[in-house]
Amino acid sequence: MSEKRQVSLSELLSHDSVQKIIEDDSLDAMERRAYTPPLCEVFQNGPTALESQNQYRFDIDGAAREQLPHLMENKVEKVVSAPSSEANGYHRCRAIGIAFSGGPAPGGHNVIAGLYDAAKKANPENRVYGFLLGQDGIIEGNAWELSDEIVNRYRNLGGFCMIKTGRTKIDSANKMRLSIETCKKLGLNALVVVGGDDSNTNAAFMAESMKEEGIQVIGVPKTIDGDIQVKDADGKSLCAISFGFHSAARSFARNVGDLCTDGSSDVKYWHICKVMGRVASHLALEVSLQTHANLTLIGEDLANYVDEDRVEKAAAEGVVDYTAYGITLRHLSRVVCDAIVRRAAVGKNYGMVVIPEGILEFVNEVQVFIIKLNTIISEYNDVHDTSFHTDFPSLEDKLEYLRRLVRGIRKMGPETIWNARDDELFNDIPEFFQEGLLIERDSHGNFQFSQVETDRVILGLVMDYLSILKEKGRYKLGIEENYYAKAFIRAGLNPELYGPVLFRNYGVGRYLLVREELISQKTLKQGLIKAGLLDEEEPVPLSVVKIFNKSVPDFKVQTHFYGYDGRGSDPTKFDCTYTYNLGHTAFSLIAGGSTGHMVGIRNLEKSFEEWEPLGIPIAPLMHLEERGGKMKLVLEKSVVELDSNAFRIVKALREKWMAASPAPDPFRKPGAIRFRGEMEEDKPMILTLNAI
Repeated sequence: MSEKRQVSLSELLSHDSVQKIIEDDSLDAMERRAYTPPLCEVFQNGPTALESQNQYRFDIDGAAREQLPHLMENKVEKVVSAPSSEANGYHRCRAIGIAFSGGPAPGGHNVIAGLYDAAKKANPENRVYGFLLGQDGIIEGNAWELSDEIVNRYRNLGGFCMIKTGRTKIDSANKMRLSIETCKKLGLNALVVVGGDDSNTNAAFMAESMKEEGIQVIGVPKTIDGDIQVKDADGKSLCAISFGFHSAARSFARNVGDLCTDGSSDVKYWHICKVMGRVASHLALEVSLQTHANLTLIGEDLANYVDEDRVEKAAAEGVVDYTAYGITLRHLSRVVCDAIVRRAAVGKNYGMVVIPEGILEFVNEVQVFIIKLNTIISEYNDVHDTSFHTDFPSLEDKLEYLRRLVRGIRKMGPETIWNARDDELFNDIPEFFQEGLLIERDSHGNFQFSQVETDRVILGLVMDYLSILKEKGRYKLGIEENYYAKAFIRAGLNPELYGPVLFRNYGVGRYLLVREELISQKTLKQGLIKAGLLDEEEPVPLSVVKIFNKSVPDFKVQTHFYGYDGRGSDPTKFDCTYTYNLGHTAFSLIAGGSTGHMVGIRNLEKSFEEWEPLGIPIAPLMHLEERGGKMKLVLEKSVVELDSNAFRIVKALREKWMAASPAPDPFRKPGAIRFRGEMEEDKPMILTLNAI
């Protein structure tokens, strides 16, 4: 038998099969690059124009009118086919810059591809520049001209890899001056900023400052949180969801769905899944619909909680108990415990909980702490050359600073904001949570919920209360009646004789619950002696001990955070199509002379044929809001509406999905994001439901 010759490494690496395996591109990536998303009909018919829509009304903030006077008369602009008389303006040569701002969202590359394709189709001499590393690139003049080769490399692929992204804002006179200089050096006619609410707010201020320079600024709504949803003052929808939401939700749902399968296979773990969503719970709501998780906590719902018992008690005393309105940390933990105990009672010592990362922001006492600490940190940074976190690096240093505010030793800063009661309550919470509440704020002055172990805070309270319930005998694992009967018959014991002594629901239901007073081996023996089934000197039969031990639940938990994986996923076909058309819309707004508008597509919840590309004026949407301890003009975030169809359906199905019954869990398998084939869902579930 001949000996097999070992292939040399150079031969191995050059082998056709090896080359196919180790090449950078997968079949999916190659197919994605080759795919061209469909275009709205208006973009298929040649040059476009803008048609002002006067039927939309906005409640304008006085501060917005004062700070953005040149943009306040902007109207909603609908993209329409251009009459031949306006075609020359559409085709004239332009230079356009584009920058990403903030965290990545699936579909961003297609915004660039749509803008680039529209610009080159209108005039092959048009130039599109990509600013590197976000708005830092604008300030520093760091840009490169995009080409077919560059754009084609990233079509329909996730991330912001083509030109990267950054967190810098153009929020000072000097930064604005440098940005204008950059635009002039490149000969830009327009600038497109792709970002979230803060970035589009920034785009409005840039549009205001650059208008006299003849530079148009257009915003594109991006956030996987889904918290950019635009309606006018009469509730007419202009932008139902920001891009990236669908892809991220599907990515999270796939992971959560796999854990549902694991949980119901291994039947011993509770999985606590935290998904992104700092201010709004849209992602958690969509993941709930996609997976049918046993318990999904929606922050907006918790904030709306009213403790009716406390309200009635206060009313009887002739007072108002304001603490009865809104959920507390303690009650939040009770909601989770209730699910755990009820499922354990039917033999299900496992389950799935989905929570948004910002859930603690909806809890009263936590929200108060965040607002006060934001103000303290912001005001300290405003009056010192160094920062709060540099001057007070350790937790003890920070706590001492707060104590000095209480004692009035520190005269600098907001000494009256932090009082003795705040200090007392703050010292009662776990040290790791204190550190979390005092972490450095992000570049926008926002509290970084993703950096706080939200699940650990809730779990600590849950485990404490479960221990109390176990001690009281109320947290028991249900024993299947047939299993109990067979085990006792095999041991030569009469199950009918022992059943009423051991179980509080013997003869009722499929799962039996050990009596509340039987909480230990000692109380078990005492109960048998009292019932005349055992003498003092006799040991408890092993089969009885075994059944008792099986009734004592062992709470095991696994925690998971889904965020960066979802925002870096490849886009769904919905997001590919949505963003490609957003890019075309951006060019149409530029060609039509708009500035200070955010691109949008109306009727996203309907069939693709009904989509209407729009330009939405940003300035009329802005209002004053507390950010980083100061009142600032911002674009309002959209939260889950409790009267929406999507939430009402999830609420109606809570009991079914809790599955606190012997029936199988009704988990749903959402599957992976599929680009190949025709089985991909065409839009987010919440859009479909809310359109009904």
